[in-house]
Amino acid sequence: MNVESLIKVKINPNIPDIAPGDTVRVSIKVVEGGKERLQPFQGVVIKLQRGGIGASFTVRRIAYGVGVERTFPLYSPRVEKVEVIRHGKVRRAKLYYLRGRSGKAARIKERRVDREKKLAQAQIEPEPVQEEIVQEEPEMAQAQEEPVQKEPEATQVQEKQEEVQSEEEPENKPE
Repeated sequence: MNVESLIKVKINPNIPDIAPGDTVRVSIKVVEGGKERLQPFQGVVIKLQRGGIGASFTVRRIAYGVGVERTFPLYSPRVEKVEVIRHGKVRRAKLYYLRGRSGKAARIKERRVDREKKLAQAQIEPEPVQEEIVQEEPEMAQAQEEPVQKEPEATQVQEKQEEVQSEEEPENKPE
């Protein structure tokens, strides 16, 4: 009997796609006494362990000169949110070699995801932009038609005012 078949995995929408080498800030719910608060933990993802409901990821950081690693369950409701601060460019799935390094030797190059996203959006966006323009054109046509309809009303109002003034003028002359 498989546990995954008994329990349906609810994916946490606050956890984006993360990869080893990414610098992340994990906000986890901590209960102290009767109060619950969020505790952030920022570091580098050194391991992603897949496996359905038991999936987890490990984050490593240096605190006061000591390496601290913390493993978080991927589908836990205690993990409030995960923010990806920086995407790292690595060629390994498990970054255990970072444990033996410190300082500049433990740095990871940044992977430029912005360019890839911009290119992907540029290829997708032209179609919706054309649809928006098509939708705006009828609105513009209606907007142009409305003043045309209002102009005759305005001229009719002006004609009535002239008639009233012309009627008033002869009355004023005999006096």
